[in-house]
Amino acid sequence: MSEQPYYETMYILRPDIPEDEVDSHLKKYTEILEKSGTDVLDSQMRGKRRLAYPIAKHKEGIYVQLSHKGDGQQVAILERAMRLSEDVIRYLTVKQDGPLPTPKSTSKEDEPEKTNPNKEEIKPTEDKTESTSQDEKKETEEEEKKEKKEKKE
Repeated sequence: MSEQPYYETMYILRPDIPEDEVDSHLKKYTEILEKSGTDVLDSQMRGKRRLAYPIAKHKEGIYVQLSHKGDGQQVAILERAMRLSEDVIRYLTVKQDGPLPTPKSTSKEDEPEKTNPNKEEIKPTEDKTESTSQDEKKETEEEEKKEKKEKKE
C-alpha cells in the first residue's frame, strides 16, 4: 500500500453529438480537475459502443475514461459538472489502489503494430493451432463412428 491511490472516472456521452463537442467535453472536464488542483494522469476516448441497456432512449454511447490523482475533493466537483450536463448520460468514479496508469497515445501504439512483422506471424500460428485442434476433433469423431459401425456388425 505504498502506492498512492488515484481515481478513474468513466463517463458516457450521448451518441448523437459531433466529434468536436466530444473533444470540448474532454477539455472541459480536464480543466475542471486542473482548476481544483488535481493532476490529470490520462484521458482516453474509448469510442462509441453499444450500451448493455437503453439509457434515456439511447442504445449507444461514447465512452471516455479520465484518470486523475488528488485528495478526493475533486470528485464531487467533477461529478456535479457531469450531472448538470445534458450530454453526459452516465458517469462513475472509482478509487484505484495500485500503480499509476501510464499515459497512452493512440497514434504511436497503432503504428508499431502495423509495421511489426512478429505480431503478424503470431496470429496465423494461433489460427493453425485452432484448426489442428478442430482437425483432431474431426479425426476422433470419425474413429468413434468407425468403432460404432464395427460393433454393430
